[in-house]
This record gives sequence, C-alpha cells and structure tokens, in this order.
Amino acid sequence: MKPHQTEGLTRAHATGPKGPPKWLRVVIPALLIIMWLAGAGIGGPYFGKVSEVSSNDPTAYLPESADATQVRKLLTEFNDSDTIPAIVVFAGENELTRGELDTISAALESVADPESSTGIAGIADGVSPALPSEDGLAVQVFVPIDSEADLSDTVGSLGDALRSAAPPGVSVYVTGPAGFSADLSAAFSGIDGLLLGVALLAVFVILIIVYRSILLPIAVLSTSMFALCVALLTVWWLAKAGVILLSGQTQGILFILVIGAATDYSLLYVARFREELRVTTDKWQATMRAVRASFEPIVASGGTVIAGLLCLLLSDLKSNSTLGPVAAIGIVFAMLAALTLLPAILFAFGRAAFWPRRPKFEPDVVEAEHGMPSGGVWAKFAGAIRRRPRAIWVTTAIVLAIGALGVTQLNAVGVPQSDLVIGSSEARDGQAALGEHFPGGSGSPATVVVPESELQAAADILLAHDGIDGVSVLSGDSPSGSAPVTIDGISAFGPPGTPVPTPTVVSGDVMLQATLVAAADSDAAADTVRSVRAELADAIPGALVGGVTATAIDTNTASIHDRNLIIPVVLAVILVILMLLLRSVVAPVLLVLTTVLSFGTALGVSALVFNGLFQFPGADPAVPLFGFIFLVALGIDYNIFLMTRVREESVKHGTREGILRGLTITGGVITSAGLVLAATFAALAVIPILFLVQIAFIVAFGVLIDTFIVRSLLVPALSYDIGRKIWWPSKLSRGGGGEGEG
Repeated sequence: MKPHQTEGLTRAHATGPKGPPKWLRVVIPALLIIMWLAGAGIGGPYFGKVSEVSSNDPTAYLPESADATQVRKLLTEFNDSDTIPAIVVFAGENELTRGELDTISAALESVADPESSTGIAGIADGVSPALPSEDGLAVQVFVPIDSEADLSDTVGSLGDALRSAAPPGVSVYVTGPAGFSADLSAAFSGIDGLLLGVALLAVFVILIIVYRSILLPIAVLSTSMFALCVALLTVWWLAKAGVILLSGQTQGILFILVIGAATDYSLLYVARFREELRVTTDKWQATMRAVRASFEPIVASGGTVIAGLLCLLLSDLKSNSTLGPVAAIGIVFAMLAALTLLPAILFAFGRAAFWPRRPKFEPDVVEAEHGMPSGGVWAKFAGAIRRRPRAIWVTTAIVLAIGALGVTQLNAVGVPQSDLVIGSSEARDGQAALGEHFPGGSGSPATVVVPESELQAAADILLAHDGIDGVSVLSGDSPSGSAPVTIDGISAFGPPGTPVPTPTVVSGDVMLQATLVAAADSDAAADTVRSVRAELADAIPGALVGGVTATAIDTNTASIHDRNLIIPVVLAVILVILMLLLRSVVAPVLLVLTTVLSFGTALGVSALVFNGLFQFPGADPAVPLFGFIFLVALGIDYNIFLMTRVREESVKHGTREGILRGLTITGGVITSAGLVLAATFAALAVIPILFLVQIAFIVAFGVLIDTFIVRSLLVPALSYDIGRKIWWPSKLSRGGGGEGEG
C-alpha cells in the first residue's frame, strides 16, 4: 500500500462517512435506554412472584400417556378433593404410654381444628387418627394438605406446633409427599435472592479484573439484568396463561443462562467497540461498526443455542420440553440487549466508559500492528501452534479422551426422592423413622385403577406379592376414605369377616391403594411396582398403576428416551447451522467433534468427582442431557467467536495466518467470556438441589475445558495442521483469500 493510500485510510477511519444528523444520534440511543429501563421496571417486581405460576409437582411434567399421569388425574375424581398427603411420625425411645398417645391425639385435634387458636390454615378435612406401630414405639398420622395452601408454610407450621405439644422424649417428623415437596420449595426459595446475588457478584468481580474499570462492568451487568427482567416478565405471563410450565429448576437455569449469555455477548461487543475507538474519533461511527462486526457472531452464537434448546421440544418429559422455549426466550433478550442496550449505553459514555484505561485514538499504531496486537500470552500461544501444530492437537486430544473414559462411571439412572435435597431434610429423617417402625411405603402407596368387575382379581394379585404389605380400596362411606380389601372372606386388615364398605366407583372403575414394604423411593419399591404392572397388564389389560414410585419410574423412562433422541438431533442441527455460517463442511465437522470430545471429558471427570469426592447417590437421567445441551450449545459459541474471526482474517491473510491472527485477537475476550459463563453456572451450586449442583459442576468445568484447551489449543492447532482445506468446499479452500496457502 502506497503512503498516500495509508494516509487516506487513516483519515477515513478517523472521521468516517457522514452519518445521521446529530439530534438523531442522541434520540435513538436515548429511546433504546428508556425502552429497556421501562421493561426492566415492569419486569423487576416479578422476581418475587414466580412461585405464583410455577409448580414442582413431578406428575405435572410427565407425558399425558404415562400411567402415573392418568392416575393422578383420576385421584381427584375418586377423592373429590385435591390434597397432598403429609405423614406425621411420632417416635419415642420407649413404648408410648396411653397418656402420651392421648397427648398426641389432643395435639392433632388442636392443629386440625380451624376454629381453634392453634389451628393451622391449609390443613384439609380428613386427618386420620394416630395409628400405632406394631412395636408400640411410634405412631403415624395422615394429614391432608390443601393444594392451594402455601405448602412450605403449612408443613413448617404443622411440624413446629406438634413438636411443641408432643410429650417429652418423643420426636416429631413431617414426611410423605407433602414433606418432600416442602423441602424442595424451601431449597428453591433461594433462587430470587441468593442465586442471583452470588451470580452477579461473581460476574462483577471477573469484569472488574478484566476491564480494570468500574463503569464498564456496571454497564455490562445492567445489560444482563435488564435482559433478565424482560425475559422473566415474558415467561411469567406465558406461564400464567398456561402456555408453558414453570418450575424452580427451570427458573434457576433461566436466571443463570441469561446472565451468562448476555455478559458473553456484551464482552464481544465491548472488544469490537474498543477496537473501533482506536481508529476513529467519532463514537457514532465506532458504535455502528462495532454493532455490524458483532452482529453476525452474536446472532450465530445465540441462534445456535436457541436451536439446541428448542430441540428439547421433542422431549416426552415436560420439565425438559418446557425448558426449551423458556431458555430460548431468555437467549433472545440476551442478544437483543447486547446489540441494542449496551451499544446505546456505551455510545452515551464514549471513551469515558473505559475509565481509567480509556482507549486512545492511535490509527497509526493499529496500522503498524496490521490489526493484531503483538506480544502477550495469546501471541505466545499462536507462536507455539505455528511451530508444532500436530504435536499440540494430538496431545490435547489424547488427554481429553483419557478424561472421557470416566463416563462409564456415571450412575445416571435416577436417585431416590429423599436424596434430591442436599443437606439436612426433615422429610428424609421422617422417612427413615417411618421405615424403622412401619412398612417403608406407608403414606405413599402404589395406586391401582381397575374396572369394578376386576376388583377381586386385582386385589388377589396385589396381596400375593411379597413387596406389598396390604391393600385397601377407596370408599366414600369409610371414615378414613379407604377400606381394607376382603379376599375370600379374610380381610387384609382386621379379623376375619370384617365388613368392607362399598367401593367408590368412577366411570365403572375402582381405585385400590397398595402399601409397599420398601420405602416408596427405593429400588426395591420400583422393582415391586414394575412387577405388579407386568402382572396386572397380563391379567387385566388397561389397569393403571400410579403413585410416588410409579411417577419416579415413568419420569426416568421418559428421561432416558429424551436423552437418546435429543442428543443426536441437537448435534445435527448445530452442524447444519455451522455449515451455513462458515460456508464449509470440514470446519463445522471438526468443531462439533472437538466440542463433543470436550463434553465427554467434562462428564467423565464429573462422574469421578461425584462418586469419589462428593459421594453422591447417583444422578438423574436428565443430567447428561442438560449437560450436553448447555455445554455443546454454549461451548460451540466460543468456537463460533473464534472461527468467524478466523474466516474474516483468512480472507485477507490466508488460512494459516488467519488462524493465528484470529486466536491472538479473540483470545482475551473469549477467555473472559468463558470465565464469566463458568462462574454463573457454578453459582447454581448454592441451591441445595442435587440436580442443579451436578449441572453446575459439569457445565462450569466443561466451559473451562472449552475455553482453555479446546478453543485455545485443540481447534487452532488442528485447523492450522489441516490448512485451507478446513474451508472445503468453499472458494477459500482453493486459495480464494489472502496470499498462497497462508
């Protein structure tokens, strides 16, 4: 390039072409900021209202065709009420005396009486009498909780009231479905405050370190929070209208995903804006150029994540399928905020946003650098790859493959309901006490629906099974709502000849409840229910088996089906998107393969950590699926950030030089983005739910692998070794850019 041409280029960058009038340059950013501020102002208060439109009932997320779903719907017709059973266990060290039993009964009458000053709101009619255990050391009571009541408050008040009224030396536990649901609700209660606070603090600290500025991190975090507020507002009203299902788990993932993604996209824009400020004095031109340069990688990255998330719509399990659109909505607003709100904020502040390290106007220096910063750690990475590309990519691939071998140790076949909450759990302690003195499945029976004409046959099958302790049939004229089943004149409960009240019949069907010998969430109970289902299917086609155990079985079955179906679909969708974006076949295949290898390593190492260090009881079948969706969809983001810049540089300088330039230019911003995303997902671990803690570790660890190994070493070295053929079959693969092979 001749000297007068360089001078002209520098002058053009310094002034830029004439843009819109000055007043419009002020009005457009101001309107954008006001619009986002209004959206955030409206959406902000909804953080405390998510519980109004969310549900943690596992049966609500099962496929409509599942036995447990159908039985759950029929249960309200048979009972003519919608309650959640709580089991209260009173356990003493010695045999309970008549006086202690009378004290317990009086306490129960008091809390169940709505007219009493000690009565507890939320307790429905039908509290059972105290039922003593055979060893005389404990009694159990079935307390129906109104489903419309605040479950956590009702269960907590019930436990506190009965403990204060219990005889000395008698322990009180509230367990059963209501107890475990209350535990889950309490665990999820930290999402609006603790989770959000930890995530924002972690991101803020990282941004302070990266930018060594105060104003810029605030601008980036404001962009993330405004995006989250508007996304939450949209999701809340969709859940209110019944368009989507919302759970505490989905809510937590939405928060983390929006904060992490919006911050990542903002980091990319800030890097481009800083570049432009070095070559122009006009902040409007710098803004427009930065938006144009950031638009393709941000939209491509966000689009890839959205496409991967929407593949979850193929899921049978509604907890998976509903996450897809909820999270996709979050990503849409994250992209919009990074491409509209952040540019408007940075335009308003200009170079002052970077204070005290304001970017200097130095077009001559940029021209001398040919657009690539010299020195620094990423220049050293590029130099190492230039010297020994094959040794680097082969070594890193082998190390990652060794880590992936641990996948065989991942026990993702489901965990007991009692292990879903990490840490102390009254419901878990209560179930242990229940199992010591009563049949383990007390209070959480297997529920069987059969035609009235098959009542006797169904009862015979159930009572003949070793895993079932007793059977009762729902009956409207029985004081407890259910009555023991009489088989050949011998009652399952009580002396021979005990009369059996008339069963409740709904549309020609009756409902039996089978008390399991083992705890309802145990493997033994699951085996019993599977066996009973098989026997009933042979003898009484159309018989339905539901309940807590059946719900867990159906959930695991649906999760495994979803995992096997969705993972290949996501890979195919992302591969097609990358081919369209990079206009190549070879590069996208390599990017997908390296990302899958990274995922395998993250999952393998996580399995070893879960088993050996944390000693977790196992994992939900959805853990690998969710880990895959987030790691592959989000992990591919960094490869998109890298390879779109590599392609841009390859057109000018040739493929191999373009790879080294792309790595050096994007190294800092992508590393910062990876640290931010890892930190935000790691924040999920503050919610004491096993599933979220495991997802937090897998994704955070996997993102770090993607950031520091896959994107920094494996992908650049492999691409450099292959050369321009990575762009096959595009023109670039035949030397259509730069000089020579590059």
